[in-house]
Amino acid sequence: MTRGNHLFGPDEPASLAPDPAFREPVGDEVRTTTCYMCACRCGIKVHLRNGRIRYIQGNREHPVNRGVLCAKGSAGIMNHYSPARLRKPLLRTGPRGSGEFREIEWEEALSIATSWLGEIRRTDPRKLAFFTGRDQSQALTGWWASQFGTPNYAAHGGFCSVNMAAAGLYTIGGSFWEFGEPDWEHARYLVLWGVAEDHDSNPIKTGLAKLKERGAHIVSVNPVRTGYSAIADEWLPIRPGTDGLLALALAHELLRTRRVDLDFLARYTNAGWLVIRDPGGAEDGLFARDEAGRPLVRDRRRGRLVAAEDPEAEPSLTGEVELEDGRRAVPAFVLMVERCLDPAYAPEAVADRTGIAAGRIRRIAAELAAAAFDSNIALEVPWTDWRGVRHERSVGRPVAMHAMRGISARSNGFHTCRAIHLL
Repeated sequence: MTRGNHLFGPDEPASLAPDPAFREPVGDEVRTTTCYMCACRCGIKVHLRNGRIRYIQGNREHPVNRGVLCAKGSAGIMNHYSPARLRKPLLRTGPRGSGEFREIEWEEALSIATSWLGEIRRTDPRKLAFFTGRDQSQALTGWWASQFGTPNYAAHGGFCSVNMAAAGLYTIGGSFWEFGEPDWEHARYLVLWGVAEDHDSNPIKTGLAKLKERGAHIVSVNPVRTGYSAIADEWLPIRPGTDGLLALALAHELLRTRRVDLDFLARYTNAGWLVIRDPGGAEDGLFARDEAGRPLVRDRRRGRLVAAEDPEAEPSLTGEVELEDGRRAVPAFVLMVERCLDPAYAPEAVADRTGIAAGRIRRIAAELAAAAFDSNIALEVPWTDWRGVRHERSVGRPVAMHAMRGISARSNGFHTCRAIHLL
């Protein structure tokens, strides 16, 4: 019998080592490429016979999957030879919804499309809604639509995980979704948010195995207990669409117990940047800036306003200041604290809506804090921060998070993803 890439006799135990004979080509040619059944791009070896695919095998030399191939990747041959696969453009011949089409050649298809598009562009380009598929064309989508003259365009990512990417960029300048992998080598506490097994699965499986070997603690936040949730140390069966509430409740508890890295926030984020408080004014809610347009902070050592980019600045994270024009301003951290410490985000307030007990939320917050602050990671890797200050070591916290489309592909996905990045 076979199991994955392994061969077994009827009375033999399952062996972790593949049978050497199975490494031999099953056709007359082997091509190396990457799988396209998800955006993970695992390395594969495609066995051909007479130019047709006979077998798809994981490539052990590829850094992403190290030879592991999931069921979706193995099924790529079915996708390639599916009887439903389109081989030519189709022209609808019956009423809309009737399912009546006939194949046409590309010349005819392009001629029809050109006539339609030409008329729309001459009259009102905005009447065109332009949609394209997977990520190989998303960059082209916006460029093409802007050249055509329509703002009505979208691509696969807009319906998939753009909330996660946009929220990460908006909040911390980058995103840890999907390809921004957790630190599998050093993390001691991992929280998975809405991560299913259908995407990026091979690198995640490899990484989870490393965490398990090192005794790291894994928490999975997911409505269903399958796959990763089944092997996690703890499963939080959250009510769908309430992940953001849980993230804010955890932030609430960390702030309430003062388990926050204030030094990191002051040095490496805009938490100390001053935000104008001028209700009804044109700049209410914007960063206060000097004449050169540089964001301002209150230097707690010098006791005055300085440019945030000043390498010597020690930004204050508390208090209200008066600007030169008489308006008031507070550090961005103050606004974040006011929002997160709102009683609406207390564990008791969100327990019923999330389905996670208040005591459990507090315990998870305490565990996160213990993993983060009772030890740290120090790597002898020099780096330069955003203010141009060079550091000889990289110091971090051994807590990691990974999130996927389970939280981003929702109506409140953007703000949910922002809450997790904030956390």
